[in-house]
Amino acid sequence: MKQLFNCAFALLLLACCSTARAADIWVAPGGSDANAGTKEKPMATVAMALRKAREMRRLNDPAIANGIHIIVAAGVYTFNEPLFVRPEDSGTPASPTIIEAAPGAKPVFSGGLPVKGWHRATEKIPGLPAVAQGKVWVTEAPAEAGRLLDFRQLWINDAKAIRARDRNADSMNRILSWDHQTEQCWIPKPAVAGWEKAAGLEMVIHQWWAIAILRIRSVTVKGDSALLSFQQPESRIQSEHPWPAPWISQKTGNSAFFLTNAIQFLDEPGEWFLDVQQQKLIYWPRNGEDMRTAQVVAPYLQNIVRVEGMIDNPVSHVYFKGIDFKHTTWLRPSQAGHVPLQAGMFLLDAYKLKIPGTPDKKGLENQAWIGRQPAGVELQFVHNTGFERCNFTHMAATALDYIKGTQDDSITGCTFRDIAGTGIQAGIFSDPAFETHLPYNPSDARELCRQLTISNCFITNCANEDWGCVGISAGYVQGINIDHNEVSDVAYSGICVGWGWTKSINAMKNNRVHANLVHHYAKHMYDVGGLYTLSAQPGSVISENYIHTILKAPYAHDPNHFFYMYLDEGSAYITLKDNYCEVEKFMKNSNGPGNTWENNGPMVADSIKNAAGLEAGYKGIKD
Repeated sequence: MKQLFNCAFALLLLACCSTARAADIWVAPGGSDANAGTKEKPMATVAMALRKAREMRRLNDPAIANGIHIIVAAGVYTFNEPLFVRPEDSGTPASPTIIEAAPGAKPVFSGGLPVKGWHRATEKIPGLPAVAQGKVWVTEAPAEAGRLLDFRQLWINDAKAIRARDRNADSMNRILSWDHQTEQCWIPKPAVAGWEKAAGLEMVIHQWWAIAILRIRSVTVKGDSALLSFQQPESRIQSEHPWPAPWISQKTGNSAFFLTNAIQFLDEPGEWFLDVQQQKLIYWPRNGEDMRTAQVVAPYLQNIVRVEGMIDNPVSHVYFKGIDFKHTTWLRPSQAGHVPLQAGMFLLDAYKLKIPGTPDKKGLENQAWIGRQPAGVELQFVHNTGFERCNFTHMAATALDYIKGTQDDSITGCTFRDIAGTGIQAGIFSDPAFETHLPYNPSDARELCRQLTISNCFITNCANEDWGCVGISAGYVQGINIDHNEVSDVAYSGICVGWGWTKSINAMKNNRVHANLVHHYAKHMYDVGGLYTLSAQPGSVISENYIHTILKAPYAHDPNHFFYMYLDEGSAYITLKDNYCEVEKFMKNSNGPGNTWENNGPMVADSIKNAAGLEAGYKGIKD
């Protein structure tokens, strides 16, 4: 009997030990999806590892009682489609699903394709400026499934190259005039020959707090000037919508602009051009770049990861740890232009009202409907998900976006670098069918982004293509907590919370922006705030942030229109307390009632200033 008892006890102990460990599924570049997923015999793709995890959950495998860890070894994992995380992949509080880097590893999830086969061009290339002849390198334009790959970004040895443009560095010309009736623009004629016949030519124009990207349909040269006409639909939207519009001013100068995407503009190292007609990719290397060995990547996917549930069946308890997300594309500007309203939200339709007045605002003189840029990683209808010490780099639009239907999620200790649009985005901003100035307050609160924490993240060099985007952008959110982040080197505002331009009570409430460090912002745009809000947000608090160093954009429509904290239209029921900035330069534009300002400015204690930004355990993420 004693021997039988000992045997039973041993079996029970073995069972307890087996459930004390989570199930591990290993992935490595040299693995095979036919393998079992052990450390010794890893799988090859994260997608198939996720499928294996899904099957383990479906079959109630006892090994997953304490969770599933998909452990990813070092290497670059080039995705040919987004990793799709579904409700069936959900974990539980006791048994989460975690996709994480192996100890000491930095795995890369890439949405790009390698570009190889480079050679120095020895023949004369038509249209290429004389200064670049003999200095550029050429390869066959990348193709996928027999079709030419279109793209708007290119990275050489992990550094972004510059799409050829007529003015270099921070230099821009200014428009001469804009005719809203004919939808045409006069500009000074560029000095280079043949530019006006270039196929695919684009204009990027600076206007107040946003840029627009306009595809040029035709050019008429007259003397030292040129008349531009544009493709539809952006031509009509650009000339009809009133905010923001091209700036015409004798005092501060007209709207600045540059032209791009013509071989005639490729005139300095670091610039590239995709010749669609000849199916060639042309690049002038920078000092130290050897194109025979250079790692060149062109973006292919818009999304690297999509985590998507349903309102009645959300994805839950799925986490990413230590993963690098890199290389995404966004082609809408090449297909339909890009005319944003604000924060990168592009106009689908917009026009000035002949008779002002809308259901929420008697004096409103315009209406607009917007679309949303894609993100490298997108989530909607998720609960209890998170990203910890992940890195987001080389994104063509938004980096990370909690779109809607999200609750109790977290973004902690992550970095965001070289992002063309916004770094972190959260919440609904108005769906395409919802007029963007109306207050949004759904009958089902599960549609909202609620209780999201964004903490100890380092966000830099964002909005470097769409200059009207920001570091952190939140729309109609509830209970968002944005604390101890550092935001720097951004083209427009640092952290923005709110949408709708309305004093009416809406879905937003109880938001917190605390102890963040925002500096070196307004690199290109003005009408700007280090911290910026829109619309009524009862119970919201902005406290103990440190804001400094507003950059001086040389082509701002109003050089004095910059602020440390900016409460824009309808901002109401917000408390601003103990925020440090260099001077008391704040904007209170058409605010609603109930805002409380207390002890904001250079008088704030140094202890508050010194505590803002990354906390001690996260300062190393900047390295």
